Amino acid sequence: MNKKKVCVVGIGIMGSGIVQTCAQAGYDVSVVYKTKESFEKGLGTIKKDLSRLVKKERIEQAEVDRLLDAIRANATMRLKDGAKDADVVIEAASEDLELKKELFRIFGLICPEHAILGSNTSTFPITALAAATKRPEKVIGVHFMNPVPHMHGVEIIKSLRTSEDTLNRTLEFVHSLGKETVVVNDSPGFVTSRMMCLILNEAVKMRESGLASVEDIDKIQKLSFNWPLGPFQLLDLIGIDIVVAVLNTIYNETGFERFKPAVLMVQMVRAGWTGQKAGKGFYDYK
Repeated sequence: MNKKKVCVVGIGIMGSGIVQTCAQAGYDVSVVYKTKESFEKGLGTIKKDLSRLVKKERIEQAEVDRLLDAIRANATMRLKDGAKDADVVIEAASEDLELKKELFRIFGLICPEHAILGSNTSTFPITALAAATKRPEKVIGVHFMNPVPHMHGVEIIKSLRTSEDTLNRTLEFVHSLGKETVVVNDSPGFVTSRMMCLILNEAVKMRESGLASVEDIDKIQKLSFNWPLGPFQLLDLIGIDIVVAVLNTIYNETGFERFKPAVLMVQMVRAGWTGQKAGKGFYDYK
């Protein structure tokens, strides 16, 4: 695929990483954001990560300045302005099914006919998003992993109506970002979220039962399985509220009891202790 235009809708934790990755790969990236505050926060995340690369002498400061200026210049709050001439659209909005369905309905009205309509959802069936647009064959799941610029794997999800042309062009695009892909069929949570959320949920249940402390469960997971972070550190990084939401979605869709969120996680979300972003989760960050 020639270097073309990518539109990323959302600039939160995942959206900012996708924007950075596409910009570093040489794509013309437009960003659609909800508020000025969310845009500045997302841009700050990108700047912080690129600054670390400068210190490691993996990128020049002049290139960082150019990338940040380009991202700012192509940012907009108007979906039509950002997506109207995009070759690839990647939806990275909040995990709200109705919001995502509405975005895909609009994509089908404003995007070029050839555009790939991708979603970074970690939870919702791609077929449900495809049903919201008049171009279901162009809709595909493009599930990046956090932190996007540094994780090599991308889960590609085919809906029941994704065309082979859309799949092949999506694979070409993702490979051009320097990522490796695994193609899976459509199901709530796909492969990655279903596996990971089960591990995280079980870790919390072990803590609930008094089997081991948070610190010791993290320690044994890192030492025994070579994880860079333990399950509780990962929960705090992802956001406990997000993991609970993903588990609830998979549980409601499948009915499998093993996906029912641990009571402790639900209580922590109610208390506002959602992890690093809140200053407190299973660890204290204040």
